[in-house]
Amino acid sequence: MRSVRAIVSGAGVLLGGVSCVTGAACAEGTALNEKINAYVGCINRLSERSYESRSRYFSWVGKKGPTGKERIIYGTYTIYDTSDCKASVEKANSLEPHDAELEAAASAYVSAVEALEPLLKEADDYYTQEDYKDDKMVKGKALHPRLVAAWTAFASADTKLRDGIDVIQDKMAADRLAEIESTEGRKDRYHIQALMIRAKHLMRVQSADKPDLPKIKDALADYEAIAKASEDYASANTDSKIGSSFIDSAKSFLTTAKQLMRRLRDKIPYSQGDKMMLQAGGGWMVEGSPPRLMRDYNELVESYNRGATF
Repeated sequence: MRSVRAIVSGAGVLLGGVSCVTGAACAEGTALNEKINAYVGCINRLSERSYESRSRYFSWVGKKGPTGKERIIYGTYTIYDTSDCKASVEKANSLEPHDAELEAAASAYVSAVEALEPLLKEADDYYTQEDYKDDKMVKGKALHPRLVAAWTAFASADTKLRDGIDVIQDKMAADRLAEIESTEGRKDRYHIQALMIRAKHLMRVQSADKPDLPKIKDALADYEAIAKASEDYASANTDSKIGSSFIDSAKSFLTTAKQLMRRLRDKIPYSQGDKMMLQAGGGWMVEGSPPRLMRDYNELVESYNRGATF
């Protein structure tokens, strides 16, 4: 399910400022946030499309590659220009504080998408122009192992960069939440930040390559508890600034997370209609599906970014 997490899109990695007081620690936190945001920018712009290109291709191609006898030939998708990503990563890698492992992961990500960009363009031209009708799919067969290798390298680089970002952002978020609690108590800002932390954790465990049902249930229970606490707090405090749209988004994400958990727990298969929507890019319309969960998570993050926090 790694590709699902990557459709994360913009919301695959939560953007958020660093809360601090003053002095060196605050300056370092702000610099680190700038560095991380550059890496996140690359992921937000390029990862979803890269995974979609792979899904598009394998929606009609078998594991061994195209034969020329397929009933429908869709081709693949291209990705956006990667030059801005390369420039932003190079700049970010020059910033303090340095983290050699994370910076290497960001550079590897750039290398992977740089390799993928022209290859996908080549494949897209081949299939869009229907050149396979002229060469009996000879080039299509030759492109297949190159595409698989490029997507595999990209997925590995994407995973490593995301994991590195997660470690840093988790610590930043925990530090921020602790500071909010100590200075303001468990009020608006605390509930919002705690909810977003647990939402991200739930999204992560449900998007794992090998979903762990006990971990999903634990993460779901934690998220449900803070979602209810946030709603109750907002209802009980007339001066609360927690918006109703934010609460609605939080509850929608909870509902879909529960549906997906039940599908996994009860081994509920997708209907033929569901499968068609999933293959055609309409998976967000299928209840209890990873694309639907990602859509609801994205909407929660968008609600957060629009002003659920301060």
